[in-house]
Amino acid sequence: MKKPKPKPLRILLTEDHASTRLGIKQILREEFHRVAFGEAGDGRETVALLQKQGWDLLILDISLPGWPGLGLLQMIKRLRPFLPVLIYSAHPEDQFAPFAVRAGAAGYLTKERAPEDLAVAVRKVLAGQCYVSPLVAARLAREPPSASAGLPHQALSERELEVLRLAAAGQTGKAIAGALGLSQKTVSTYRTRLLKKLRANTTAEAVRYAVNYGLV
Repeated sequence: MKKPKPKPLRILLTEDHASTRLGIKQILREEFHRVAFGEAGDGRETVALLQKQGWDLLILDISLPGWPGLGLLQMIKRLRPFLPVLIYSAHPEDQFAPFAVRAGAAGYLTKERAPEDLAVAVRKVLAGQCYVSPLVAARLAREPPSASAGLPHQALSERELEVLRLAAAGQTGKAIAGALGLSQKTVSTYRTRLLKKLRANTTAEAVRYAVNYGLV
């Protein structure tokens, strides 16, 4: 009696650039002989695919049009709490990885890393481990989730960071509220908190800070 063929590894790619998705697939197909991919260009497509099918891994960019990645990550973890999520981003790891891991990501990899690092990250995350650099791992180990350390922006919550990024993108308070599913009053509260934490007097000052530190 023939043994049934093993099921392929099912990986969902959420990335708004088709060329990047193609590159990821080419890298992983060389490492995993049986792998099937799903592709999403934004948050809505991601949620729809998660609801329709089962997946072994989600590779997620946090710079998506219309839906900030950390907010999407939190929604995904509510929808599929046991699905490992590997963040694949152009944003600096030391500034964004701690936020992502605390929001439920299983790993964080920057796009400037070598192609073979992506395969290593995928294998580690699928094995139930967390993939971050040793420096970020050390920081996470010594800091409680509520701790703020070092630079002012490291004290921002995930939501405050999302509001800041959308404001830096030129979004109005009303647009930010719509993108995050919040009331304008709540967005205003987050804006007030992030200004205080960044020691900024105006939103324009906070945006300049964000640009200087590569947060947007």
